[in-house]
Amino acid sequence: MAASEQIKQLRDKTGISVMACKRALEEAKGDFDKALAFLAERGAQIAEQKSERITKAGIVDAYVHSSKQIGVLLELRSETDFVAKNGEFQALAHDIAMHIAASRPQDIHELMIQPFVKNPEKSVADYLKEAVAKFGENIEVARFSRFNI
Repeated sequence: MAASEQIKQLRDKTGISVMACKRALEEAKGDFDKALAFLAERGAQIAEQKSERITKAGIVDAYVHSSKQIGVLLELRSETDFVAKNGEFQALAHDIAMHIAASRPQDIHELMIQPFVKNPEKSVADYLKEAVAKFGENIEVARFSRFNI
């Protein structure tokens, strides 16, 4: 596979910038799986570096199950409103709210360690770390409330 095709495939799979994908493939000497692992490791490092930054923007997302008997309100915070207005950030919030409806965590700590409902191979914390790497900002679940009838 040509290098440009690999970069495109890696970008499509991760959502990370073209230059970061190119660097990862160079570091992995063209090995796609090693490049994925490199990006995951780098994403975790970026998330750790940004974890102390203040999140003063964000959104509140609501999820109501089709039965109308379960609902969730979630406050997902970011550093800037630029990221908060991004469609992918809003989809992230909705996915986490849906996860909360399905998995019933009691608090944020429990939420973070649960396997994510859309991909049980990753925890919710891993999912957030990927978003931090993708958006380049600290992102955090500030609070949530689950309602059940």
